[in-house]
Amino acid sequence: MYKIRKTKTASGATAVQVVSYQAGRTNILKHIGSAHTADELSALYDHARSYIEQRAGQTSLFPIPSKQRTFSLAHTRLLRTTHLFARSFFHACARVCGLNSLDPVVIDLAFMRIIEPSSKLRALELIDRFFTVRYSKRAYGVLRSLLAEKTVIERAALTCARTALKEELFLILYDVTTLYFETFRADALRIHGFSKDDKSKQPQIVVGLITTRSGFPLGHDVFPGKTFEGNTMLPILETFSRNHSVKTPIVVADAAMLSQKNMEELKRRNMQYIVGGRIANTSPSFIRKVSKALGRRDGRIVRFSSGRHGDLICSFSRKRYRKDKREMERQIARAHRLIEKNEAGQRAKFVKNVGGGVALNKDLINKTKAILGIKTYCTNIPRKILSNKKVIACYHDLWNVEHSFRMSKHDLQARPVFHRTEDAIRAHLLLCFVSLMMGRFLEITTGLSLRKVRDFVWNVEEAHIEDTVTKETFVLRTPLDELLKSPLGPLVARWKCDTY
Repeated sequence: MYKIRKTKTASGATAVQVVSYQAGRTNILKHIGSAHTADELSALYDHARSYIEQRAGQTSLFPIPSKQRTFSLAHTRLLRTTHLFARSFFHACARVCGLNSLDPVVIDLAFMRIIEPSSKLRALELIDRFFTVRYSKRAYGVLRSLLAEKTVIERAALTCARTALKEELFLILYDVTTLYFETFRADALRIHGFSKDDKSKQPQIVVGLITTRSGFPLGHDVFPGKTFEGNTMLPILETFSRNHSVKTPIVVADAAMLSQKNMEELKRRNMQYIVGGRIANTSPSFIRKVSKALGRRDGRIVRFSSGRHGDLICSFSRKRYRKDKREMERQIARAHRLIEKNEAGQRAKFVKNVGGGVALNKDLINKTKAILGIKTYCTNIPRKILSNKKVIACYHDLWNVEHSFRMSKHDLQARPVFHRTEDAIRAHLLLCFVSLMMGRFLEITTGLSLRKVRDFVWNVEEAHIEDTVTKETFVLRTPLDELLKSPLGPLVARWKCDTY
């Protein structure tokens, strides 16, 4: 049977030990520690009782409840602070998104892009510091093999959209962006092209993204930097449909995707689409026809049949008219300044070369005035299936995929890209895709911005405190009150991630 024994030490302190008596001999099982005060002695006794309970189940037939555990701040030290709750929360989010089959290092690196976007090396250091999880160089091997999981990850995204987010996938959004590199050396993939980041001197890649109507990512692909964005839509849709056996829904894309080749191919595949139109590229007679039909009446919508691109839906907005008019007047004023200096300038819309000088392009000004406030949309969906207003509403959902791109570039800092090899670049983009899945899921589910989600979760910390007398470690966590009152509260309760 175990006993607690105290004895004096040479320094005058009181040592507390757990002992057992066998055949008249005293066996010291555990030296708990030495006390100099009554409080320290009480703490050591509590620790000794806990030790005996763990080894023998209980201290006696009628155990006496120990006093409430207390310790003096003078005999404690803060070992470290962690964010174990945050890790538990984001790993739960990954499970809901269907990503639980991925290696934990992928999930940790993905959600660390939400917390503090950085290099892979820096992220691994932060994971060690904040979660006491050390991956060493194994993480790089996992990342190299991550590309093999691309179809699995996108299939998980599709399932999550259908089940967890209850998305009706009759309509998907498509858009492209560019990501630049911190180098001036180009290759077959990283190559100069039209930069949406205003980094024309640096090589780039083109990234295409498919999302649901609410902006939840479903699939992506990477193209060489000089690829015309209109040539990316069909390959990525075809690959997505083939890999996931998805009957292609209505595709919504902006005007850059509108080309004779694309429209003919979409019709050949019996695919329905809503694409932004460019009325400025139509004939003056058609522009006059549209302008007359709309009559500059706010909210007016008319539809015209077009054998080439399906139907053309035109709408007029007074708000858009004022915005377009201000922009036109600004450009005309700039044109006048350039003409006074006899300079054509760069991207001077209303300046034309005449002989050896420059002049105001009055024809283009008159054409621009005629289309002020007019927005057009091309679709091959009959009016009886989708009304004009619904077509326009579906097109306006494109801001969701644009928001996903902004989140990737700014919140997740997918750019600039520092990787060099093609596999590393694609793995980096796939890791960002996983981060985007978790980030957009939380935004859509809670209505909070990703920054707000990050602040709520990261404000929860754990303090690891050591009792220098007993060498016990205690964990104290900041209160969850504010978080539980937020829109994240139901998720925390449902996912049971408030333990660590």
